[in-house]
Amino acid sequence: MKSRSLHLTLFLGLAVLLAACGAAPPTASPSEPTPGDLTPVSLYLSFQPDVQFAPFYVAIDRGYFAQQGLDVTLLHDDESTIARLVASGEAPFGVVSGEQVLLGRAQELPLVYVFEWYQRFPVAVASKKDAGIVVPADLAGHSVGTPLLQGASYIGLEALLASAGLTDRDIELEVTGYTQVETLATDRVEAVVIYAANEPVQLAAQDIPVNLIQVSDYADLVSNGLIVSESLVTENPDLVRAVVTAFSQALQYTLDNPDDAFQAAKNHVEGLSDPAVEATQREVLSRSIEFWRADRLGQSDLASWQTMQGVLLDMGLLDAGQDLEAAFTNEFLP
Repeated sequence: MKSRSLHLTLFLGLAVLLAACGAAPPTASPSEPTPGDLTPVSLYLSFQPDVQFAPFYVAIDRGYFAQQGLDVTLLHDDESTIARLVASGEAPFGVVSGEQVLLGRAQELPLVYVFEWYQRFPVAVASKKDAGIVVPADLAGHSVGTPLLQGASYIGLEALLASAGLTDRDIELEVTGYTQVETLATDRVEAVVIYAANEPVQLAAQDIPVNLIQVSDYADLVSNGLIVSESLVTENPDLVRAVVTAFSQALQYTLDNPDDAFQAAKNHVEGLSDPAVEATQREVLSRSIEFWRADRLGQSDLASWQTMQGVLLDMGLLDAGQDLEAAFTNEFLP
């Protein structure tokens, strides 16, 4: 009996040993590569870390970039610098507004717009309710502040004025810098050019009721989207497709799960957890989302580019029309 017990003990021990050898530690699936398998990629955003960049934070935190084999680092600079970095190949990806693509290509910067993130142009003109400025024609004879005489804000203002047959000469145009809320609140000007998802929320928080004239109600312009260089499209289309696919997935997740997206933004934007600003910033994200919705995320239309080019020609920022179909592509959309 002792011998039989010994044999049984040896058998059980061997079985345990074999089971332990067979139970190899879990490995990452092909859709979840290990960090060493990821390709480093830089992606430039304008301004600074902000809740409005939530889809990019979602793409990082939920692993959409990693699933495409990418380790994406987000960097920040002004749009004109981003355009030059991407065109020269110093940065593979950037986010700029549509006018930067056309202005850059006019300077022989080989830029290609591959994903239209904002489906509606987010610029608007805000004025206090009692000013009675409710349509573009009402701007005539009033003082209007714009941050700079360039960029999406100024382009949007010019498009609004043109829709009413007005020009800068019909208003009192002032450059205010990025102090639109204070400028309007203190009545330095009667109207300010703002981002429709941002400053109106801040003005509402100060109990200042405003009228908004949305550029997108009067002109279909190309706004913020992903850009790459022509050489990247030719030489590494798989990389372009990977970034576009990951961002598209993250954008859809953000549209469907705004609370989760806000939590992701907290991991990347300093101060979002402050109770004094959280409610306001949640509202900024909620309003931003409405500018991103589309039947097909990322799709860019020739008509929008034609309108944008027309505004730039009228402003004298372009000397001649371009081959617009070379400036954008939808071929990388999922």
